[in-house]
This record gives sequence, structure tokens and C-alpha cells, in this order.
Amino acid sequence: MARIPSPLHTKRIPKSVSQPTETAEAAATVAESAVAPAPRRAAKKAKPATASAAPQAAVKAAKVRKPKLVRDSFTMPKDEYQVIDTLKERALTLGKHVRKSELLRAGIRALDALNDRALLKALDAVPTLKTGRPKAE
Repeated sequence: MARIPSPLHTKRIPKSVSQPTETAEAAATVAESAVAPAPRRAAKKAKPATASAAPQAAVKAAKVRKPKLVRDSFTMPKDEYQVIDTLKERALTLGKHVRKSELLRAGIRALDALNDRALLKALDAVPTLKTGRPKAE
């Protein structure tokens, strides 16, 4: 069966386009540096263990990791949302700059510290809202 040449392969590329901008040797060097791992440094001579090395190892082992953060969204009535601004201004008058997320986290800690009866009373004071995004007005 005879091969039919494709029109894409029969077109000639202009010489200005086909001229390489860098030599093959330079391209190979760039490719090797992108793929090759960084050269290893010479190993340092091991120092004899001292008394100060043990506490440093204990500090590294006891190092606390940062908690994983979670991003979330929620819906609340506009008047309750304005309370956040009021609380932020109140904190500023007390000499403390606070962000919205810090206020919400402080509120959660305050609720967590309540006993069961006080928590139920606080939850009953908050009306239940329809979940989801509010309708556009």
C-alpha cells in the first residue's frame, strides 16, 4: 500500500524559524542541570558527643507542629455580623487589634468553657437559619 504524504509534512519551514537559537551542546548542558540532582557537599567530620548535644536532641524531638488550618464559610444574619465589627472596635479601644477569625475563635473557646446548661441556653438564644447561600436581593 502506498503512503499518502500528509500536507503537514510537505510544507517547508522558513530558514529563519528552523535556525536554532542555541547550540545543541548548550541545550544539553541546560537539560542536564535541570534534571541532575544538586552536587552533594562533603561530609563533615563527626564531632564527639558533648553534654549540650543531648538537650538539643530533646528539644528537636519535642518540637510542636503547627495545627492544620481549615477554611470554611457560613451564613449569619446581618445584624449579628455587625456585632463582629462592634467587638473589633471594642478590642481596639482596649488596645488590642483583633481579626474577625480571632474573634470567632475566642467565641468558640468561650462556648467550650461553658457547662452543659449554659451552653444549651446560649444555643437556644440563636435562631436556626436556613442553610445555603442567601437569595440575591
